[in-house]
Amino acid sequence: MRNRVAQHVQQLQPSGIRRFFDLAANMEGVISLGVGEPDFVTSWGVREACIASLHNGHTSYTANAGLLELRKEISRYLVEQFEVEYRPETDVIVTVGASQALDLSIRAIVDPGDEVIVIEPCFVSYAPLIELVGGTAVKVGADAQRGFSIDFDVLESAITERTKAILLCFPNNPTGTMLSKEELIQVSRLVEKHDLLVLSDEIYAELSFDEKFTSFATLPGMKERTILISGFSKGFAMTGWRLGFVAGPTDIIEAMLKIHQYAMMCASTMAQYGAIEALKNGRQDIEAMKKSYRRRRNYFVASLNEIGLDCHNPGGAFYAFPSVKETGLSSQEFAERLLLEEKVAVVPGNVFGESGEGYVRCSYASSLEQLQEAIKRMERFVKQFR
Repeated sequence: MRNRVAQHVQQLQPSGIRRFFDLAANMEGVISLGVGEPDFVTSWGVREACIASLHNGHTSYTANAGLLELRKEISRYLVEQFEVEYRPETDVIVTVGASQALDLSIRAIVDPGDEVIVIEPCFVSYAPLIELVGGTAVKVGADAQRGFSIDFDVLESAITERTKAILLCFPNNPTGTMLSKEELIQVSRLVEKHDLLVLSDEIYAELSFDEKFTSFATLPGMKERTILISGFSKGFAMTGWRLGFVAGPTDIIEAMLKIHQYAMMCASTMAQYGAIEALKNGRQDIEAMKKSYRRRRNYFVASLNEIGLDCHNPGGAFYAFPSVKETGLSSQEFAERLLLEEKVAVVPGNVFGESGEGYVRCSYASSLEQLQEAIKRMERFVKQFR
């Protein structure tokens, strides 16, 4: 049998992040700054709620869109935390992580030949998910000189008659960059001018350190143009639970629900009961985590700059994105040699797009002691290139 694997799948490149995880997993004494997840354990109250759901026999499917009680809590949370209102009965779907919410969103709105603009550096799955449905990911590099914020002239020049949507993620993975409300308003003007949709990946919204997070849907005229994607992995330290959600205009949510019904049925019932507890009583845990991340960011970013790895101050998430250009090494070479010579795992910036070349992603979701040791090893490594 010829062509057993579909051609468009054959052409996909495997995740560059996974390669470094696999390398680090087979070495002893490695300090990993590569993993994009909190180093906190899910709060006990959430775990207890999940266990209680099992004791109570809640092991059946839920409604395709998720437990109505959970959708009501998500709607209440979005109003209270971000001042955007969605109807739980028609405008919210509980998904298997924010990743599935993103996949559903793209499949629901993108026809073959449509273009979706992605701001790079960006999460590794954005372009492949667009390409899997026959769309074209139009990659627009962020302005590294301004802390990886958007160059609006470059952004508008990338818009064509085929452009369907812009995909935003702020706080950003991998750069940690935040956009101010004023900058988001500038994006909204382009969206309205060119009659576009916005896929707003707000998974790191809870981890905004220096200014209040602005949900894109709250901007004038943007709610009907915005698909809001989020979840419980980052802010609630629930990565392994694989639980996310999407909220948006009713017609788009209806289309997404049809795909979800056939592809996934529903998210994990037990995880949904845990999420209800997280939204009702877990927000104080978020504040504690955020304070800890802010302290670590302040230490780690200052230390990177001190050892000669120029790094802007990230406004959110838990990533630093230092430049390694002064070493003369490519992102890939720097990451490989740092791992082999000093046993510190970072992710080369080029896996997040061409504009990430010359940088590496470092997660500071590690203990302060590990970060201090990582800085010692990184300093020793970069000294040889001076």
